[in-house]
Amino acid sequence: MVETPSVRRRLLGAALRRHRESLGYRLDDAARILECDRSKISRIESGQRGIRPRDLRDLLTEYGVGEQEQQTLTAIAHPHRERAWWQPYAEVLPGPLLDYLITETAASQIQVYQPQQLPDLLQIPEYARAVAAADPNLSAGPQDLFLEAMLIRQQLISEHRQLELDVVIGEAALHQLVGGTEVMRAQLARLAEMTNCPQITLQALPFVGGPHPAGASGPLSILRFADAPNLGVVHLPGPGGGIILDSPLDIASYTRAFTLLKASALTPAATAQLVQEMATRK
Repeated sequence: MVETPSVRRRLLGAALRRHRESLGYRLDDAARILECDRSKISRIESGQRGIRPRDLRDLLTEYGVGEQEQQTLTAIAHPHRERAWWQPYAEVLPGPLLDYLITETAASQIQVYQPQQLPDLLQIPEYARAVAAADPNLSAGPQDLFLEAMLIRQQLISEHRQLELDVVIGEAALHQLVGGTEVMRAQLARLAEMTNCPQITLQALPFVGGPHPAGASGPLSILRFADAPNLGVVHLPGPGGGIILDSPLDIASYTRAFTLLKASALTPAATAQLVQEMATRK
């Protein structure tokens, strides 16, 4: 059985191939740079094997890739040790989700759509605990570890001041009772505070909005990379960690859908008012 390449290897390989071909280089030309055979370059570009940091730097420099994009691609291929927060939790994080979370650490923008549940990046611990408890795939011990991992991830994302979080939530998510009335009151109050955070853009998709571009879609997240604009990742949550898409056509399709969703949603100011009113009424 052939192992499916990780999304990080696929992203990096596609970027290397694109830069090579833009210069008119053949596989043999790239192989000469690294003093290896062309099959090694082919396997790197297809995501079938990784690449050492020094070899990556040599290829990117030879291809004339700028320093900022080099740093982004290096972060995708070889995350900094201090950013590898997920390592103690690898056993309880499903493979696709773990792959997504590692890639997320290199992103400059996260776009999230959640129709019926508040996004995990915006959940207070009590809300997140209730969500984890409802997951039939998590027993009590793994639940605690999974919850701990998600809260650490939240903290790191909130501390990453250069990261932009763009969120659209269905109005149903504001009404869905998770963890009881007191938990929802605290969650909505916290959400109201988050509407004032400069790195977060929060918009609600109202019931009265009618049909919308993601009407046939479930929750999704899109990762974008400012210094490597041709790269992108779509994560569709689900059992077993969900599905990760990274083809240019998929990225373009879901990005367009998200843009249209934002146009259908309330403005950030109207959303803040709605959330504040609901937090007061709960």
